[in-house]
Amino acid sequence: MTVACLEVPLEEATAFGVMGVNAAWQVTSFTEKPVHLAPIPGQPEKALASMGIYVFNAAFLYQQLIRDHQTQDSSHDFGKDLIPYLVPRYHVFAHRFQNSCVNMASDTVPYWRDVGTIDAYWEANVDLVSVTPQLNLYDADWPIWTHQEQLPPAKFVFDDDDRRGQALDSSVSGGCIISGATVRRSLLFSNVKVNSFSSVEDSVILPDVVIGRHARLRRVVVEKRCVIPEGLVVGYDPDEDRKRFYVTDRGITLITPEMLGHEIHKAC
Repeated sequence: MTVACLEVPLEEATAFGVMGVNAAWQVTSFTEKPVHLAPIPGQPEKALASMGIYVFNAAFLYQQLIRDHQTQDSSHDFGKDLIPYLVPRYHVFAHRFQNSCVNMASDTVPYWRDVGTIDAYWEANVDLVSVTPQLNLYDADWPIWTHQEQLPPAKFVFDDDDRRGQALDSSVSGGCIISGATVRRSLLFSNVKVNSFSSVEDSVILPDVVIGRHARLRRVVVEKRCVIPEGLVVGYDPDEDRKRFYVTDRGITLITPEMLGHEIHKAC
């Protein structure tokens, strides 16, 4: 088994799973969010943080998952149970991400983001639409191999003074239709429809969302399959938004189908 890892300062490492390694980079210990840290050999000011990326021999993985499933006192978590069990019994090695990370705006710091909070998730996505993002999705030297649904290209319709379909400083995926609406500094996943007279700013819109006419959304993350009602305004009055949605300390608003309640039912 191999664990991808990053070198992080000791003061930041307590937020991660931390590995101790020997000179051959074989993992000798693995502790989730430790109090006492094992520094990197020869680098006492840094520790190895797990990225949550694991490479297994398939048959070995199946064997270990079955064993862990049959262990009654296990919480069935890779970081808390599976890896600590494997480290003293099998060959587990650490792989420094910087050795294989080629898609970087900078040659010094490998790109990696922990998106475990709404704020971090929003920030990582919105960064992609900047002029020079930290992660370059257009770098042919490091393609992203994943399932890509076959969809029609994004479409922008209407060019009237009061109703113009446009997206500025944004990334718009296949299947999207911007119909007489304005999208700024936002990332739209696949099959999003933004209807006339609406505006979307500094937002992340997940797949299969429909945004009704005259809606105004700013600094939001909209969960997939939401139907935003006509005239809904979010991101301009945090106190009002908190009555219906989840607003982070940094002012990012999360909208889910459950939060929309009867509005999504009515729209369907």
